[in-house]
Amino acid sequence: MTKLNQIIAVEKGVKSKAVQDVNGAHQKVQKPALLAGISRTYQPKDEEGEQLPPESTRVQVQGEDVLREMAASLTRLFDVTATKDWANCTARADVTVEGRTILADVPVSYLLFLEKQLTDLHAFVRKLPTLDAAESWSHDPSTDWWKTDPVRTIRTKKVPRNHVKAEATEKHPAQVEVYYEDVPIGYWTTVKFSGALPARRVNELVERVEKLQQAVKFAREEANATEITDQRAGEAVFGYLFG
Repeated sequence: MTKLNQIIAVEKGVKSKAVQDVNGAHQKVQKPALLAGISRTYQPKDEEGEQLPPESTRVQVQGEDVLREMAASLTRLFDVTATKDWANCTARADVTVEGRTILADVPVSYLLFLEKQLTDLHAFVRKLPTLDAAESWSHDPSTDWWKTDPVRTIRTKKVPRNHVKAEATEKHPAQVEVYYEDVPIGYWTTVKFSGALPARRVNELVERVEKLQQAVKFAREEANATEITDQRAGEAVFGYLFG
């Protein structure tokens, strides 16, 4: 019995050869000279006339032969493709993660779809924004956001002050230097909010996606190992077309 993965392995080569053979057949029948032949003999008007040798050109391409050759090549392609497509209807496997069946009896085509989608999801989940590790966060049920503990900071105002460097005398005024002093005038209470995710949550999601990716690959390998029946669609098709 043939297995699905064996058919998949040869499909590309068979398809490539069929394309090559069909192109070759197309080129042959597009050259009229290859399909044409001729036979000429010469007879002088009287016995003393010049004798010329006969001339002939053989037919190099026979239309029916081209059809047979092309049908033989395409029959293999039709059979391989039919075998794969028929098998894809029956080759199935379960997607199981740590003993838990996520999806049961999944066809190969859907497993391939899942692999592509999970690759995209993996790239998305890995780039999810995470909470700033420098802050301490707690969940706020009222907003469904994350928030920090309140932090109180002082608001200050610069107030000018005079510093007397030299007292006034009868001859000189006082030497005064102006400087500014930060004087508390109030308090800010700050709470930060975020809609990002905890790093633990992101790591958990990445791990889940990776586990499911692995499970889907295992399921695909299992489905592709299914024993299948070789189909003979090509003979029926070309028996009708060129028969």
